[in-house]
Amino acid sequence: MSDQADPPPRGRIAVVTTLLNESASVDALLGSLAEQTLRPTEVVIVDGGSTDDTWARVQRWHEHLPLNLLTRPGSGISEGRNLAFRATSAEWVAVTDGGVWLEPGWLESLVQASADADVVGGFFTSDPRSTWELALGATTLPDVGEVRPAAFLPSSRSLLVRRAAWERVGGYPEWLDYCEDLVFDLALKAAGYRFAFAGGAVAHFRPRPSLRAFATQYFRYARGDGKADLWRRRHAIRYATYAALFLLVRKLPGTPWAWLVLGCGAFVYTRRPYERLRPRLGGLPPATALQALLLVPVIRAVGDVAKMAGYPVGVWWRLTREHPRRGTP
Repeated sequence: MSDQADPPPRGRIAVVTTLLNESASVDALLGSLAEQTLRPTEVVIVDGGSTDDTWARVQRWHEHLPLNLLTRPGSGISEGRNLAFRATSAEWVAVTDGGVWLEPGWLESLVQASADADVVGGFFTSDPRSTWELALGATTLPDVGEVRPAAFLPSSRSLLVRRAAWERVGGYPEWLDYCEDLVFDLALKAAGYRFAFAGGAVAHFRPRPSLRAFATQYFRYARGDGKADLWRRRHAIRYATYAALFLLVRKLPGTPWAWLVLGCGAFVYTRRPYERLRPRLGGLPPATALQALLLVPVIRAVGDVAKMAGYPVGVWWRLTREHPRRGTP
């Protein structure tokens, strides 16, 4: 497009992503890449063995994007990303996921924030299509104002990284099926690379469409935490909190103060999701707004239970296997 900016003189910029059965969403992703205000010099796509028409849809974009298409049936997301990194010689690589669409200034915002950084984390937000998805996004995802850049560990839905940094830390961990981007972030941090945050580099994605799909997602996230030995303290606090809740509920019938403690706990538990949800309810029918409000505590509780179920499964996996070795790019 004639109004697009050229890449900055610091080097070539590739965008990489992996796909698997993304027929319903891949055109939105590639269309948003074609409309970027800053053109990538290359778009590397790795298909993990789609059985729908994802691959055929991707190939129709050759006239609009500088595509480099690869297939690796059976590959996981880490293996696919590493393959994409190896397939490009670009100095800078932006990473995103299937199932998203990107704001027009996404890549430009990432690049602008990279002046004094080696890794730039962009932002991501939900693109809900139902009351359930609206409540789920508000409950589980932060608003941009909540992000503390110094502590933010970016998702690979929206990320820019020096290729040399990816290579030095051994790429994404191919032994891990979930939480692989957090392990990658932590490896980059440990290696001393400088991080920056680009709040304007926004990727939109659809939340899980059902309670069951959400519970499965959070089970797998927590299983990944257990496999990678992440967030021991955070998970311990969750178990302790629910143990205390169990003891508290047993005292409710004859203990007035227990009701007060329970009410205060419920307020703290749901305050932040309700703060995010409130401005999104404008214009909704009262019944729909009420439904969204009532879903918040359900989402919180189901997510916590799923995590408490998944974490020990991951820990057992880690303890019963040899210590995983970092993959080599």
